[in-house]
Amino acid sequence: MSKSDRFGRRTVAVTGIGVVTALGVGKRENWQALTAGRSGIHAITRFPVDQLSTRISGMVDFLPSSSRGATALTDELAETAGREALGEAGLDTDLGGPLFLAAPPVELDWHERFALYRQGPEQEEGYRRLLAVARDGLRPDAYGQTQFGMIAERLVELFGARGLPVTLSTACASGATAIQLGVEAIRRGQCDRALAIGADGSATAEALIRFSLLSALSTQNEPPEKASKPFSKDRDGFVISEGSAALVLESLESAQARGAEVLGVIRGCGEKADDFHRTRSKPDGSPAIAAVRAALADAGMAADEVAYINAHGTSTPENDKMEHLSLSTVFGERMREIPISSNKSMIGHTLSAAGAIEAAFSLLTMREGVIPPTINYDTPDPAIELDVVPNTKRHADVASTLSNSFGFGGQNACLVMGREPV
Repeated sequence: MSKSDRFGRRTVAVTGIGVVTALGVGKRENWQALTAGRSGIHAITRFPVDQLSTRISGMVDFLPSSSRGATALTDELAETAGREALGEAGLDTDLGGPLFLAAPPVELDWHERFALYRQGPEQEEGYRRLLAVARDGLRPDAYGQTQFGMIAERLVELFGARGLPVTLSTACASGATAIQLGVEAIRRGQCDRALAIGADGSATAEALIRFSLLSALSTQNEPPEKASKPFSKDRDGFVISEGSAALVLESLESAQARGAEVLGVIRGCGEKADDFHRTRSKPDGSPAIAAVRAALADAGMAADEVAYINAHGTSTPENDKMEHLSLSTVFGERMREIPISSNKSMIGHTLSAAGAIEAAFSLLTMREGVIPPTINYDTPDPAIELDVVPNTKRHADVASTLSNSFGFGGQNACLVMGREPV
């Protein structure tokens, strides 16, 4: 195996993977459910939804922090995935490299706001009452919920990371961006290993309402598992979800020197941002096209070398159409023959964590020789001509994959991965 890629840069291997989604904890449990076509989408029980149009989600309801607010749950999701990845890599609490964490924007949970409000002077109302409480004394728990970098700072100590951690938020591309930062750090020779985590436990009532006001969420509540239907004619929006994934990234030289198992390689990363709209994609798909092409160029690969595509596949009318436009532009007529699937059909849209989770599943696709299906693909959209793997898994020899992450605000990131080093 060459320790350098086609450009003479250090080859970046993956030596550990950790995953948590609504399907369960751990990559084995998730992979079994995903390849069986099982959905993790369910009715919301965490808060009242009687007056809401959308009453379903892919929330992670089985962790101790599931009812303690977005920050606490994101923290536990990140730690759980990170522990699994480091354990598989044989590093446990001695990463010895930087940590890159993709996480949702933070805000004080409503439960905490009400608790603070009740402690305030009765003669004050509204934010004046909250400000009076804030001035009254220190509240470490509430403070921690408002600090964007707090989770990463705690994980640094827990995992034995080195240097200042990086916490980032590039909308739905965040998880892929975290991986890209780790890859670039290793290529530059700044470290031998890095841990990239995408985690998001922010499927709160506020988030649900905000996305509903954007008409972005599916309102097909019954049955929940049929709501997410990427590339289908009757798709009507995405399903908000939670989850996390962690990848231990390592130079191939370092991995071989310590006898670590190589689970796959990150060959190329591409990104492209645009300022067309805060939420909508640019109609001509040019930023997404540029991101795909940049990832292929960074990998030193031609379009005909991609064997499988893990789609962004949100199940929104506009995004699926834009993704088809961008892919057909890059791959041409061959796009009708490249297998493509969307994990979001089963786990929903995990927001900041999506890019990392889908990268993990892409690596497992190559390693296991099994392409997960896109469930609920019963009424194909005739305007979207793709080789969607429908409803049932497909066995295939997959040597390379492209994983797309196209986020709000024009944040686009794509990863090209390989089963073996070139």
